[in-house]
Amino acid sequence: MVAVTFLFLCFWAAGDLSRIQVTLEPDRPSQRVQLSHTASLRCCYSVTGGAVDTTWATSPHMVKGILRGVDWRDNRVTVDGGNLTAAGVMCHTLILREVRLNDTGLYQCFLNHSALRPSVYTHGTFLHVYRPMVKILDISESTKNSILTAEGMLLMVAVLLHGTMMLCKTKKLNQLKKKRVKEEEENIYEGLNLEECCSTYDQIQRSLVQGPYQDVGNMIMEEEEIQLEKP
Repeated sequence: MVAVTFLFLCFWAAGDLSRIQVTLEPDRPSQRVQLSHTASLRCCYSVTGGAVDTTWATSPHMVKGILRGVDWRDNRVTVDGGNLTAAGVMCHTLILREVRLNDTGLYQCFLNHSALRPSVYTHGTFLHVYRPMVKILDISESTKNSILTAEGMLLMVAVLLHGTMMLCKTKKLNQLKKKRVKEEEENIYEGLNLEECCSTYDQIQRSLVQGPYQDVGNMIMEEEEIQLEKP
């Protein structure tokens, strides 16, 4: 009779454990925390049919077959025992103060119970610890605006000077070109007798005025004068 009772209790306990169900709540996918600041990580789940043991683990989860959990001996680490909300959701919070660069990694809650096969990991949150960019010159926004304004003015002055220099150069080239053309024209007329040019020009003009044909009477008179002049 005692053996039957013991077997009944074992089967009852096993049946009760098999009814444990864990539902994972969505976790924050990632979190960026500046170096030496505080990181607050959270995992939430709901469980029915019993309670589970929760352990914070970081990646990689297993090192030589042993779960790599968060070092509880670190004074920077604080973990609460879990808070049960009105909706029946259990949430655990991990606080990591004065974070370091090597704290970067995936943080998950490891849920363990003898009835859970296999054990369950929450979705987790990837913690990214970053080093802030160091400013070479720590100047205010008003100073930056003044510098930008001065750069704009200098650029405008440089453009105006360049344009003025190009205009002066173009004007000088045009003057040299005109002077060269004038010298070439003077070289063309150099050595010519202006009186001969004028007399030739007058003859041409006279021939154009008289035309190619002369009056017959004039021609006869000219012939008579020629004959009289002969001895």
